[in-house]
Amino acid sequence: MAKYLLRVSYTTDGVKGILKEGGSARVEAAGKAAASLGGSFDAFYFTFGDDDAIVIADFPDHVTAAALSLAVGASGAVRVSTTPLITPEEMDAAVKLHPDYRPPGA
Repeated sequence: MAKYLLRVSYTTDGVKGILKEGGSARVEAAGKAAASLGGSFDAFYFTFGDDDAIVIADFPDHVTAAALSLAVGASGAVRVSTTPLITPEEMDAAVKLHPDYRPPGA
């Protein structure tokens, strides 16, 4: 499973839903949506500031993570930014690869 950071911002309608249902109900509904695609949440926290919630999630692949992000965004109640997370071991493997790259203007 691949890990992702989901940064969630509620629209006015989304905030109204939180006020009506509460935070636990929203976490449960989001968890069910992730599970319907074979994913799960490691953590779900509500926050202050630019983001209203931060989620660490597991999904089988990028396509699955994108499917959830698209469905959530299409609701109009939530904006979500999905960032793939790279493990230290994956980074170790990446630094061993040496692409043939030329910087602009070089």
